[in-house]
Amino acid sequence: MNAHSEEEADGQGRNGASVTRRAVIGGVVGAGLLEVMSIACPGHNGAMADDLPGGPNAHPGAGDAAPFTADAPRVYTRAQWQARPPRRTARVINRRPDRIVVHHTATPNAKDRSLAHAFALSRYIQDFHMNKNGWDDTGQQLTISRGGIVMEGRNRSLQAVETGALAVGAQVLHHNEHTIGIENEGTYMKKGVPQDLWTSLVEVCVWLCKAYSLDPADAIVGHRDYNNTSCPGDVLYARLPELRRVVAERLSMSPSPGNGVEASGPILPILPRLDGLH
Repeated sequence: MNAHSEEEADGQGRNGASVTRRAVIGGVVGAGLLEVMSIACPGHNGAMADDLPGGPNAHPGAGDAAPFTADAPRVYTRAQWQARPPRRTARVINRRPDRIVVHHTATPNAKDRSLAHAFALSRYIQDFHMNKNGWDDTGQQLTISRGGIVMEGRNRSLQAVETGALAVGAQVLHHNEHTIGIENEGTYMKKGVPQDLWTSLVEVCVWLCKAYSLDPADAIVGHRDYNNTSCPGDVLYARLPELRRVVAERLSMSPSPGNGVEASGPILPILPRLDGLH
């Protein structure tokens, strides 16, 4: 870590307290997250400098969340869910990630599948990552609501994917410089994954595998494959082999476009599964 980047996921926050993504996101349940979110949907009002062209919240086509390539799913931008300005612009490295990390938020399995709820979720994740963890911005690069709504997380994430690069996040301890993270709303220790969310997760993984020329059999992993955590939940984790298979089938139907960016540096291995996870 250098002086210009926040501490990593499941590490030390700026205030020195030990923090975890699961505790921070899941901890807002006790504060009545769903009730608060239901009245907080208007979000932050007013234009922000970061929403201007070239800012970390800016992205072409922000008005209608249109896909920026033919292969991309609909992704709502930070400007659309009204993100607050990050403390620092995300660092972008000119190499592709080698792993797509699947997470769950460990929040209630909300029944509200609306766009307003999804946007409020993104704002609350950002607020807690910045206010409680002391991070520069939202930790993960992408967020999917239970309604299947896909949103940009960390600033510059969409711009980086477009060019085959990586906006470095804070979502996997010690492995943020070679992974891209997808946060899925809900808790999947015992409950199943909503079909809308699952469909979007497949689409996002297909898109990322094509953008980065990744083999889903190796690339798609769970957070627990790297860190001592139950994330992304037993049920969702058990479906990762299915996710890899479905994504591979989808990829076989169309050629990878390639992006001209070659992987550089060593490809880091997945760590052995840690014992004692629940």
